[in-house]
Amino acid sequence: MGREYASAPELLPPNTWQADESLQGLLAAWLPAPILAWATPLLLEMGRPAAEELVRWGDACEQQPAFLRSFDGWGNRVDEVVYPPAWRQLAASAATHGLVAFPYEGETLARLGANVRVVQAALCYLFAPATATFLCPVAMTDGAARVLAEAGTERQRQDLLTHLVTRDPAAAWTSGQWMTERQGGSDVGRNAVVAKRDDDGWRLFGQKFFCSNIGSQMALALARPEGAAPGTRGLALFVVLRDGRDGRPNGYRIDRLKDKLGTRAMATGEVTLEGAHAELVGDAERGFAQMTAMLNITRLHNAITAAAIMRRAVTLATAYAAQREAFGRKLQDHPLHREVLDQMAAEADGALYLTMRMAQLLGRIEAGTADAAEVALFRVGIALAKLYTGKQAVSVASEAIECFGGQGYMEDTALPRLLRDAQVLPIWEGTTSVLSLDVLRVLRKPEAVEAVAGELVRLDAPDRDCALDIARKTLADEPAVAEGAARRLAFTLAGAWMSGLVRQAGKEVRLRGIGLQPP
Repeated sequence: MGREYASAPELLPPNTWQADESLQGLLAAWLPAPILAWATPLLLEMGRPAAEELVRWGDACEQQPAFLRSFDGWGNRVDEVVYPPAWRQLAASAATHGLVAFPYEGETLARLGANVRVVQAALCYLFAPATATFLCPVAMTDGAARVLAEAGTERQRQDLLTHLVTRDPAAAWTSGQWMTERQGGSDVGRNAVVAKRDDDGWRLFGQKFFCSNIGSQMALALARPEGAAPGTRGLALFVVLRDGRDGRPNGYRIDRLKDKLGTRAMATGEVTLEGAHAELVGDAERGFAQMTAMLNITRLHNAITAAAIMRRAVTLATAYAAQREAFGRKLQDHPLHREVLDQMAAEADGALYLTMRMAQLLGRIEAGTADAAEVALFRVGIALAKLYTGKQAVSVASEAIECFGGQGYMEDTALPRLLRDAQVLPIWEGTTSVLSLDVLRVLRKPEAVEAVAGELVRLDAPDRDCALDIARKTLADEPAVAEGAARRLAFTLAGAWMSGLVRQAGKEVRLRGIGLQPP
């Protein structure tokens, strides 16, 4: 930011990895020395473009968003999503740096083992903040890759998974995630898209209402086979390719692209499936369970994006405060402004540490080295991390804009994009209330409460006694009362967990939860 105009303040460091003391300290503490030594050149290599060409490409995508070309010059329906060249450059950079590939490469897994998700998350965190929300396609592709790796047929792994995890930009695909329907929204049990069998396999019929990364080469879609049970039990998971077996467009129509508050560069569409050819993934009875496993990964990426946006907001606001003068001194020399910046930085640290703890746990689970307590801890933690960091990102981005005064409100500074893009993070992959209720359900299992309590005690979290008391009280309440308190419970647990992780890192900062705590 600011490199294009001589009169604009220079706000980004030359290399965001070198400037991020929090990320450096976390990885130094959490990774074995040989793994950190191996990963450091990769982080350096990502940190430089994160302050240079990735910013330029992200800006170019915002200025020239994708558009829908429904028909060709001869009136044939083509439903082509036309992207600017900068979007392809972002895609190539993501593939080359292995943002999806890391957890699926045999050599990388052999070297990093259970730490692979931590290193991947660090790279994604550096990549994310100004890249036109391209980490969303990365997230869905990572989730699809995990599902195909675990439940796909040998042919699906060979023909599809290979494209999702390659580092070759010319061969790399991204995936979409077609779950949401107009009548149900988060209530996917009400999904009505039908899957019908014929001699050629499966055909899908119906409408999907929010299809992010709509121009992807493939998507995973939930659909209900004819005669299947109602609710989530009757949903199966399918692969839908963009192109049919004959090379022509598959049997679905892109009705329109969404006009969104933020994430404008990433095309999101509405789709009508008109007998689109689809392939079943895994057992038809396990569609919803497979989708849940995929959501664990996309929720991690959602938290990574939130933490990255917060760090970028803090970086920009802090650099501006070192340059801008008001009332006879630099903004950073005003005690109240310094307090605001410090609190924003503390929130960013908390988000980073909780997010990376989820990456650490996921890596252990996928490597088969996690114990039962860690599996239970991740099940609660991934929902907490996603819901809380999403709310934090909106709050911190808003504070950062205010730190710039009127300039923060001007679109040509690119600062408002921080807030517009952050606002989707509490919505994607499960809203705050949906995930708070999920946390409440999971905590009704004794092993989940014990796992969270053990973690807070291990960290000597400052607010652990209060948080655990609220958890026990809420769980003992009548169901309607407990549901009404679910947000308070989730926010309290997440805040206590973050405070414990930050304390363990040697930072005696108590998070205040900027604008988050409900009454």
